[in-house]
Amino acid sequence: MSFVETMRAKARSAGKKLVLAEGTEPRTVKAARVILDEKIASAVYLVGNKDAIAKVAQEQGVNLDGLLLVDPATSEWKDDFAHSFYELRKHKGVTEEEAAKAMQDNLRWGAMMVKKDIVGAMVAGAENATGKVLLAGFNIIGTLPGVKSASSCFVMDLPDKKWGKDGLMIFADCATIPNPTAEQLAEIALQSAESCRTFLNTEPIVAMLSFSTKGSAKHENVDKVIQALEIVKQKDPNLMIDGELQADAALVPSVGQQKAPGSKVAGYANTLIFPDLQSGNIGYKLVQRFGNAAAYGPFLQGFAKPITDLSRGCTWEEIVNTAAVTLTQVK
Repeated sequence: MSFVETMRAKARSAGKKLVLAEGTEPRTVKAARVILDEKIASAVYLVGNKDAIAKVAQEQGVNLDGLLLVDPATSEWKDDFAHSFYELRKHKGVTEEEAAKAMQDNLRWGAMMVKKDIVGAMVAGAENATGKVLLAGFNIIGTLPGVKSASSCFVMDLPDKKWGKDGLMIFADCATIPNPTAEQLAEIALQSAESCRTFLNTEPIVAMLSFSTKGSAKHENVDKVIQALEIVKQKDPNLMIDGELQADAALVPSVGQQKAPGSKVAGYANTLIFPDLQSGNIGYKLVQRFGNAAAYGPFLQGFAKPITDLSRGCTWEEIVNTAAVTLTQVK
């Protein structure tokens, strides 16, 4: 099976519930129907005014039977959600009145449904900027214990199956943190390793990328990668990770043996950690275009519970696939 087929099958077997926070967005409504019909989720909630959702569904030729519509303005959960948001944010000076108003936002509402385990995961971003999705996640769901920053990864599916695990690789961070500190880079590596286990169903072999391999160049940017590697080794001594490695040393066995002799990672990496967002974003798009690879993501990692941000240019099919992958992260 392809990566997408595998993720859909895994999501079906998990039987988790999903909230699509942008319930009046046309592609989202179409995707909701497919997600429920194909049993990718056991239940699908659409957040928004029910009349507005019904109008969009009619325009799109979508039958809403079986889909669960929830309106923050009239829901029986309204007071409970507002109080919960107040408790979460009162240390920042948020009043109860402000909390009630804030919880009329669909993204916050969806995140609160995840927080309260009403659903397992949230997918949004078809009509909202990444920053708004992330803010809802940070303010309500929060990050995993010991994790300060959420990041993202892409699953790259390459036609040449010699790379990674049968052509599948994890690339991170290609969408979230522009210039990570050594500590953030270490968190990206640790969370990407977990994403590799979840999405690729294999043990991660993690390469910390740089323009230097094992001291071949001296620069503060290289030092940051080396510092990040040491942090990772302290936090997870058993993780198969190495750096700093140039891309060819990380991926090609003969080059890896030459440039980093004795490394168990060099030449065999299935998880690539880019030193900053510029290199990560450029790197995945070059592989996507020149290598004819499918790029799935970005999938957010590091949050206490699964949420995923969509590209505003996504198709309804991509929303379905993203939902399937996100639901596989539900514990």
